Amino acid sequence: MNPYTDIADLIATLELEIQTLTNTIHTLKQEPKSFNEQVILKYIDTASTGKTKDYVRSLGVKSDKGSLFSSGEVSKLIKNGADDISPELLAIARDVVNMKKTKR
Repeated sequence: MNPYTDIADLIATLELEIQTLTNTIHTLKQEPKSFNEQVILKYIDTASTGKTKDYVRSLGVKSDKGSLFSSGEVSKLIKNGADDISPELLAIARDVVNMKKTKR
């Protein structure tokens, strides 16, 4: 919990956290609008670039270079984003990356 100055400040902080969580849930409930969003959702689901890479390969999708899709390409997609990925979804994926780094 964040520091607060009085009960009104605490309530305002908690209400903001609720709104943030509500927005995150809403974003995660949306159907992917592109293949890249599908990849990002799979990463959020598994928290693993390796499992996400395996998922993409199982769909028969190859990288832009025509080779098998790699974990590095998943990481690059999360880091650089793409025009067809919602900023909210990308932010969640980046939060997952940061959670994994903090966990170590």
